[in-house]
Amino acid sequence: MQQHSQKALPVTVIGGGPVGLAAAAHLVGRGVPVKLYEAGPTVGANIRDWRHVRLFTPWRYCVDAASVALLERQGWKQPPAHAFPTGGEIVRDYLEPLAATPALADIVETGARVVAISRLGIDKVVSHGREERPFVVAVKTATGMRRDLARAVIDASGTWATPNPLGASGVPADGEATFADRIAYGIPDVLGRDRHLYAGQTTLVVGAGHSAANALLDLARLSDADPTTTSIWSTRSTNLARIYGGGDADQLPARGELGAQTRALVENGRVSLFAGFSIIRIREADGRVMIDGETAAGPRSIGPIDRIIAATGQRPDLSLTRELRLDLDPLLESTKALGPLIDPNEHSCGSVPPHGHRELAHVEPGFYTVGVKSYGRAPTFLLLTGYEQVRSVAAALAGDMAAADNVQLVLPETGVCNTSFSVDGSAAAACCGGPAPDRADAVAKDDGKEGCGCGVAA
Repeated sequence: MQQHSQKALPVTVIGGGPVGLAAAAHLVGRGVPVKLYEAGPTVGANIRDWRHVRLFTPWRYCVDAASVALLERQGWKQPPAHAFPTGGEIVRDYLEPLAATPALADIVETGARVVAISRLGIDKVVSHGREERPFVVAVKTATGMRRDLARAVIDASGTWATPNPLGASGVPADGEATFADRIAYGIPDVLGRDRHLYAGQTTLVVGAGHSAANALLDLARLSDADPTTTSIWSTRSTNLARIYGGGDADQLPARGELGAQTRALVENGRVSLFAGFSIIRIREADGRVMIDGETAAGPRSIGPIDRIIAATGQRPDLSLTRELRLDLDPLLESTKALGPLIDPNEHSCGSVPPHGHRELAHVEPGFYTVGVKSYGRAPTFLLLTGYEQVRSVAAALAGDMAAADNVQLVLPETGVCNTSFSVDGSAAAACCGGPAPDRADAVAKDDGKEGCGCGVAA
């Protein structure tokens, strides 16, 4: 196929979540043909899994400017900017109306799962003439398989459907598949549709992020109504800074409150914490299960328990891009340029340096990974980041390189960014959003320089 006819093909967007729909809105706004595929029966299908969870980001941080412009043409009124929506409200009050706008209604296809992406007539080994061939997008629907052509592909499919296993080594623990019926990955609706599974039971929550915090707090509320309900918390790390957060210094107060409430559950003895516990095996014990693992002091077991909530994060599904030439960070499986900026092994100030189409592109020309999938296994993604990503990518695909390169991103800081909350209650705090510890450091921060070990100011 000749290059001039390629330009008439649409840009494929994979994923009908907030970032995928924002990508479509920006492309439509620039007059670029686009086709969006959503694997679920409706837009926001992954968010519906945790529709009962209230976000710690208010509405003003949850919407995209180009998307809002499309909605307001139809008389849409944005919810109160400072209100905190649930996942269900995001879908009902934002994503569904957005997908139904005249600009997007005909380009969004639900129930369409992209299972593979390649180049027309060649595999990933062939180099000659590669850029001149369009992408082939293999799409599975209720009526069968088909192959559509695209001039470029934006992968905003997310990571929710590919959770990390319980095994501390990154592979499933022994017995994890055997006891799959007792394990919930993500954030089950403990107080609602899943209440019957957890009431009166002992549940182990595994993970050290905000999903684990939500699950623990819901189990505590269930215990208030049914005192026979108990919960245990297991984390692989002994540093709980990411979940406890910056408290009152957090510019997202709901996030700070979430961490403070979780910490209180442990300190008040309502939750038994096993920190530094690496899960190796799940086994049966008189109709219940025991969890075997390793600690710094040697082997240890947790249990018996009835159910497990695996809030262990997610990882990208790389199977659909097997025939593309990807440029991935070897640690995180994020785009390579982003890896050093978001590496959870290094301390972060709660802000991400501005990045756009150049950092999101791969060796495969015309292919971009955006949204939470661009972060790979890194856990600290905010919607604002994804919206700026797709604004930049859409501008690049439209040929407006000045706008594409003019990337700006200001994120709410997390407060105390590198405090090490140890399991014995001690803490070593740093500044990073909180007060500077001395005048010299304050001057450095006022000048926009690094202070207290922080990176570039947001």
